[in-house]
Amino acid sequence: QVQLVESGGGLVQPGGSLRLSCSASGFTLDSYHIGWFRQAPGKPREGVGCIDKSRSRTDYGDSVKGRFTLSMDNAKNTLYLQMNNLKPDDTAVYYCAMTSDFYSYSCGPMSYDYWGQGTQVTVSA
Repeated sequence: QVQLVESGGGLVQPGGSLRLSCSASGFTLDSYHIGWFRQAPGKPREGVGCIDKSRSRTDYGDSVKGRFTLSMDNAKNTLYLQMNNLKPDDTAVYYCAMTSDFYSYSCGPMSYDYWGQGTQVTVSA
């Protein structure tokens, strides 16, 4: 059974950092297109950062480029999102996701069909 479990969210001051974790089970994370997404109240879900299954391409949303970084620990079957210089606009529920489509790669949320339950990130003074 495919399962994704996020952790690491919380309350942080502007300019601070957080590292989110996404622990995968039921499949090998390294064999699929995977990514992080977020959804703020009243806004559509958006791609934060995605990586294709060949690990040759990583894409980041324009608003997080230079501040957020994806990484993986294959031994732990875990995907990470390091978030630095956080801003109030980064406040959202963050989700990790995987797509069962082996061929098409995209960082659009509609392309992903397995999702975690999400973890809340709040950036506030």
